[in-house]
Amino acid sequence: MRVVVFFAATLLLAACGKSPESSPPSVAPALRSAAVELREVDLTYSAEGVVEAVRQSTVAAQIAGRIVDIRFDVGDHVKKGEVIVRIDERAATQAVAASVAQVREAQAALANARAQYERSKQLLAQKFISQAAFDQTEAAYKAARERVAGVLAGAGQAATERGFATIVAPYSGVVSARHVELGEMATPGRPLMTGFDPSTLRAVANVPQAQVAAIQSAARARVEAPSIGKWVDVRQITVVPSADPRTHTTRVRLDLPEDVRGLYPGVYARAHFVTGRATKLMAPRAAVIHRSEVTAVYVVDGRNPPQLRQVRLGAAGDETHVEILAGLKPGEQVALEPVKAGIATAGG
Repeated sequence: MRVVVFFAATLLLAACGKSPESSPPSVAPALRSAAVELREVDLTYSAEGVVEAVRQSTVAAQIAGRIVDIRFDVGDHVKKGEVIVRIDERAATQAVAASVAQVREAQAALANARAQYERSKQLLAQKFISQAAFDQTEAAYKAARERVAGVLAGAGQAATERGFATIVAPYSGVVSARHVELGEMATPGRPLMTGFDPSTLRAVANVPQAQVAAIQSAARARVEAPSIGKWVDVRQITVVPSADPRTHTTRVRLDLPEDVRGLYPGVYARAHFVTGRATKLMAPRAAVIHRSEVTAVYVVDGRNPPQLRQVRLGAAGDETHVEILAGLKPGEQVALEPVKAGIATAGG
């Protein structure tokens, strides 16, 4: 019976133009893998933190008037000195014109008072007027001179206020908030726009006082931003010389590089402070999968289908590798593409 079946199958393949020997064997897709190895890595203490801008400010109006021009919005990049908001300056211009008229009037009165004073001085020398009359003329001259000084100061203030109608960016940065709309009335002190300099970002974290000495000794740290999957080397670590008496923690500032992209004030961050070095069993992060409460990897040996093996992770690691506490041995190969490894396992 077995011979008959084989003969029938041979005839069927021959009818299709194929032979039993021409069928290619099933080949499992190649899987990229990496070895689990013992490596000397940094021991770190991790603390939760937040990103903040060293240079962040809110520009406010210094005069009253209607907002007639808004040139930037949230997210826009602004260069230092660029005009961001303009306030109607007609009221300020009218104040300047009135101040100029007052200055001219006061200067004319001063010229007249000076002439009277000089004439009274001559008359007093010739004994034609009394000392009291001269004193009165002198007082009028001094009052006119003081009035001119006051009016000039007021005119300068009016001219300065007219300059406040055009608001420019104090430094290059990014607009993070716009507090007004076109056509609204601005009043002195009302916020107009808020911005920050993206080249002056830092992360701040609170650490236990017991960790401060180790952090200061190593003076190295990295900041992880889980939301964008980025790790950043810290330029400088500053330990604030004060502690919270309730939580017994100390605030630490970590200055970030100027060319960091994707970070802005308020982003959650995790600070990893280096406290020493040790040898740990490390595996690639790409090989680790999380299924519900199970953490596992696919172990490959090149002969059998990939095997799913549960592992326990440690605290050491960086953006590429993670510490393995249990489940793997040095030298074992793990699949770097767990999805493909799962398909290969199901197919096997």
